[in-house]
Amino acid sequence: MNLNTPAFSHFFHDGLKLSFFDEGDPQGPPVLLIHGFASTANVNWVHPGWLKTLGEAGYRVIAVDNRGHGASDKPRDIEAYRPWAMASDAAALLDHLGIPEANVMGYSMGARVSAFLALDHPNRVRSLVFGGLGIGMTDGVGDWDPIADALLAQSLDDVVHDKGRMFRTFADQTRSDRVALAACIRGSRDLIAREDMARITAPTLIGVGTKDDIAGSPRALANLMPNARALDIPNRDHMLAVGDRVFKKAVLDFYEEVAGR
Repeated sequence: MNLNTPAFSHFFHDGLKLSFFDEGDPQGPPVLLIHGFASTANVNWVHPGWLKTLGEAGYRVIAVDNRGHGASDKPRDIEAYRPWAMASDAAALLDHLGIPEANVMGYSMGARVSAFLALDHPNRVRSLVFGGLGIGMTDGVGDWDPIADALLAQSLDDVVHDKGRMFRTFADQTRSDRVALAACIRGSRDLIAREDMARITAPTLIGVGTKDDIAGSPRALANLMPNARALDIPNRDHMLAVGDRVFKKAVLDFYEEVAGR
């Protein structure tokens, strides 16, 4: 069990080679982690300490590099990045590992993908954690076309849009395929109708930083769902909330109730 530098494997789905790790206690309750836009399994889940936190707590910890990200294949077709397509990758990974049901945690875009997984494959999802995305799941999170434009710009110096600069800088730091990411940000923004959110019955924790200006209210989203609760992550913005100790403790407490020990 390596909780610091996990070994990645791969599987094939939908014509794509997709990278993942499978660490922690192989007999523990499985937790499937789905990272956010322009991130990777390492950046979202290993470096901020989630693999270590969950692994030491006795969970089997699985994380995928979403299509277009990390070591996974990077199609450049916008339609390849619909959230239900990425959700099908997550279900296929569970199939590949022989896991009938998992606790699923997604951050930002990964939260949206997790919601589509719960809608399309409700029997595969024991519980949900949505991080970094609240009512924006149903109402939208603003105009993201400038972020795609920023990713395709010749240089960061050409980008004046604040969020565009943030994500372009992040993409450059992670040495990402910016053309694939531009396709992803244009293809992955499908909203979920409020009445469909109400169909998700799995126990759900929704954690959003109090300084997050992207996610939207976690309470407004929780109020749409029959079995959801909201968590404020104090003094954290969209980028910093993911590794916050308050968030980690709340998830561990939540899993003690619902994860299936």
